[in-house]
Amino acid sequence: MRPAPRSLFSPGRRLGHFIGAYGLLALAALLFLVFSLALPDTFPTLDNISAVLSNQAIPALLALGAMIPIVTAKFDLSIGYGLGLAHVMTMQLIAVEAWPWPLACLVVVVGGAVVGVFNGVVVEFAKIDSFIATLGTGSILYALTGWITNGARIVPGPHGLPPAFTDLYDSRFLGLPVPAFYVLALTAVLWLFLERLPLGRYLYVIGSNPRAAALVGIPTRRYVIYAFAGSGLIVGIAGVLLAAQQRIGNPSVGLDYLLPAFVGALLGSTAIKPGRANALGTLIAVVILAVGLAGIGQLGAQFWVTPLFNGATLLIAVGMAGYAARRQLRRRRTEPPGTRRDMTEVTS
Repeated sequence: MRPAPRSLFSPGRRLGHFIGAYGLLALAALLFLVFSLALPDTFPTLDNISAVLSNQAIPALLALGAMIPIVTAKFDLSIGYGLGLAHVMTMQLIAVEAWPWPLACLVVVVGGAVVGVFNGVVVEFAKIDSFIATLGTGSILYALTGWITNGARIVPGPHGLPPAFTDLYDSRFLGLPVPAFYVLALTAVLWLFLERLPLGRYLYVIGSNPRAAALVGIPTRRYVIYAFAGSGLIVGIAGVLLAAQQRIGNPSVGLDYLLPAFVGALLGSTAIKPGRANALGTLIAVVILAVGLAGIGQLGAQFWVTPLFNGATLLIAVGMAGYAARRQLRRRRTEPPGTRRDMTEVTS
């Protein structure tokens, strides 16, 4: 007589799932507590929290944008270059061409989506690896940025930028910086799309097994292009907000945001839904990065500590994401057949 299979709901397995899903959230709380005890006069204050929320809003938006192609097992390395182009285009249209700021912002955001569609087309129809394809398009975007600015900064005239435009970043809501609410709103929208709508199920199936997705009738090319378009759209929004924050056009500023975005997106795939990229996990990962960077900055760390922190965290994130994915695959293989979700159920 064969021994009964180990229960899927045993206390040990439930504890392991709980730690895997919410361990990063607990780590974020622990980091905040440690820095609050080490810096009681500056770290746990409302001013510091507001500054962290404001400074980390754009990296958070980019991390959420980078997450969408990762769901389909693709990578968009052009997001940093796209951010720089969207940033200087916004400044060029408003400060130099004197466009109405709502129209300029709309054109930049739509342009970001168009760049995303182009990335998706190159990846899916030209069959170029997403790393190589988006690195190439990113280099093209960087060249366009240099051509527009001629390598110099775009500085507004004596009247500055329209106050309504800068208020997109500088205003407050409920006593907190309004960019933090942009991040929360985008997280909620992506959570809804990925976890509750068929679009998200299709993207996850494509990311886990594109061949199986094609066999059950999912148009994989179309949905991968949708994923890149969503990423480009968010990059355009982030570029507009970056222009409102910095108030000058810096042609090289976007590259500084590339690594933190991927750190957040990859580290986020180890939380809430371990083994797959998800919006809530990405938000928690960004919180950890924000708390860590703010804490080591206030402790007086040297300037090189920030890239060291980002690089080391990226390596840890990739390792943890790979481990979580392998663990999830092993768990599925050991599940009794009756507990597995059929592919037709996932795509219904």
